[in-house]
Amino acid sequence: MSHHLDSPEARSDPRLNIADLYVFSGETGTVFVISVSPSLAGEDAPQGFHPQGRYEFRVDGDGDLVPELTYRVAFGEAAPDGVQSVEVRSLTGARAVDAAAEGTVVLTGTTGSAASGEGGVRLWAGRAHDPFYLDATVLGAVGNGFAQGTAVDLSGWDRTKAANEPFRDDEVHALVLEVPDEHLRAVAADGRIRVWALASLATDAGGWHPVNRVGVPMIQPIFAQHDDDLAAELNTGEPANDLDRFGGRIAGAAAAVVAAHGTAEDPGAYGRTVAERIFPNVLPYTLGTPAVFGFAGWNGRSLTDNVCDVMFSLATNTALTAGLTKDSVPHPPTGTFPYVAATA
Repeated sequence: MSHHLDSPEARSDPRLNIADLYVFSGETGTVFVISVSPSLAGEDAPQGFHPQGRYEFRVDGDGDLVPELTYRVAFGEAAPDGVQSVEVRSLTGARAVDAAAEGTVVLTGTTGSAASGEGGVRLWAGRAHDPFYLDATVLGAVGNGFAQGTAVDLSGWDRTKAANEPFRDDEVHALVLEVPDEHLRAVAADGRIRVWALASLATDAGGWHPVNRVGVPMIQPIFAQHDDDLAAELNTGEPANDLDRFGGRIAGAAAAVVAAHGTAEDPGAYGRTVAERIFPNVLPYTLGTPAVFGFAGWNGRSLTDNVCDVMFSLATNTALTAGLTKDSVPHPPTGTFPYVAATA
């Protein structure tokens, strides 16, 4: 549950729920992946990509937490066979943050098929197996601990019986965009970028309403699993304001749990360190390097990283594991485009 169905709006229409964001080096450049519309939402939930919505990969290349480059992806209505048209636009400079800017079309195609566009950009969007893995018992215990300000209670859990449930058979709609690194170096001379993804819905007034914003994984499931208001707020605003808006609440929640675990002499100071680590809510990545979201550092996120153990342990200042590895995913990702395991 990195961000699967993480807020009331996301649950009301999972097509606009960004479950996960991944950034890593691919065959021809840097790969940006989001997953939406998880099957965990149920058979009656809307499927696919929202035709009145849009999905953006925002890239900050100079460290000011304002995107200099945005890739904006929009989909058409689904045909009887479920296939949707897809269009990718590139927006640079001031247009990268302008919701009304049209940008430049760099690629068009349809879901379920790979498409190539201007300058070597390529895309695949369609149904895929979810690469995420987590034991729901551990997730629930973490959520309860942070909601109540207590230690995470796993006394009734048998690690040897950890299971990737309910995510083992989850399917998502994956959006995979691969961009040649020279496009990104045009806005990031030193090769370091900060990435976040945004899903928005068209409004009757002609504007765009943000529904989901994702950068660092697992923030909502840890700190807002039982707080819908906070979960919704975390999806709004801009990364530059995250620490001011949310730092106090996150620091306080982490301090209470760490104090209960007894793992820091100054829980308050540790809580502030946690808040400063996860905010601004952006995923850093250095172009052309192996991606890993790990204990030693965060550099993008590969499709197999164990983000739950990393984030649970960070938030609690305790070695806390969900007891699983990437091998718990029955349909693993691949090393070739589109990297995700597409369903038949």
